[in-house]
Amino acid sequence: MDDLNFFKGRRVFITGHTGFKGAWLTFWLLRRGALVTGFSLDVPTSPSLFESLGLARDIQHITGDIRDAEYLSNVLEGEQPEIVFHLAAQPLVCRGFQYPKATFDINVGGTVNLLEVVRKTESVGVVICVTSDKCYERRGWEWGYREHDPLGGTDPYGASKAAAEIVAAAYQESFFSMGPGVRTGLATVRAGNVIGGGDWAQDRLVPDCIRALMAGEPILVRHPEAIRPWQHVLEPLAGYLLLACRLWDQPERYSGPWNFGPKPDSAWSVADVVQEIIRLWGHGAWQGAESRATVREAASLRLCSDKAMSLLSWRPQWNLQAALRRTIDWYRLFYWQGARVELRALCDRQIDQYEARRARFESFSKRIGRNKPVSIS
Repeated sequence: MDDLNFFKGRRVFITGHTGFKGAWLTFWLLRRGALVTGFSLDVPTSPSLFESLGLARDIQHITGDIRDAEYLSNVLEGEQPEIVFHLAAQPLVCRGFQYPKATFDINVGGTVNLLEVVRKTESVGVVICVTSDKCYERRGWEWGYREHDPLGGTDPYGASKAAAEIVAAAYQESFFSMGPGVRTGLATVRAGNVIGGGDWAQDRLVPDCIRALMAGEPILVRHPEAIRPWQHVLEPLAGYLLLACRLWDQPERYSGPWNFGPKPDSAWSVADVVQEIIRLWGHGAWQGAESRATVREAASLRLCSDKAMSLLSWRPQWNLQAALRRTIDWYRLFYWQGARVELRALCDRQIDQYEARRARFESFSKRIGRNKPVSIS
């Protein structure tokens, strides 16, 4: 992924850098020589990927609340970043039912605060706001949602992400797309059900599985029949990074919403994913459990990523079996060895493997003279 040499020496600001996706993004950017500043309220779980990798020592680590507009403004004014990734959020559907106001305050109000500061910060050339596949109005479709499909949300989390999309679109049209001399590229990115080593959030399938397996207890599954577009965390993050490169050079062309979903054959039921995790772990069992949510989740939720594949030459590289294998490898290392140097080395290897596979795909695509999905070993 030679495109990512773009980040060497760039000042990058990440909100929510202590979360699961934020920590993987931070680690990948550090590999590429970026100068990273992270802004986050706290480390959301214990243990956490951020602390397991010791990332605080490698970056400018700032503790702050995205709802505190004045403090956020002071930080950005001092740091003068060139690229901003906005991941700070209340990221859990179930917690949205418990704390609906906080969910809207963080996910919508926090996005407003960030974009209001960014529009007054001349150094910023790229902003990427991370939302969710749950931002779409639920239609019960078997096929994938596209970027132009209606936004919606019948629960606080989904509605907050749809609202954050509307906020971003309003700022893009009102402040970042004024005339031919567009200064700042602003995009929103939609993905969901990412998996990978180092996630310990509550009410997420893989962490719940790992906790139960480590405790020798049955895995409790809320929606075994639900079908989700599972993907390794490196898949959407690669899309975010490629999109940032394009936005820097052509903000008019690449601003707007983007889907980053997995291969079609990676849309598995929750029950099938749990069974595969148990197989990879070597033992375990699962049983159904009543959901704490008051609104039924969609039975099937898929994304269409044709836009990213066509305009960014982005492709998902790993099928779900490969993603789950690497995920379980990570947790095995953590629980049976757990030393920071080994965990960092494993993250390095997995990113190396991902980048090498993408490089092979790019080389193959150039040889056959086309730019559409192909299958390589």
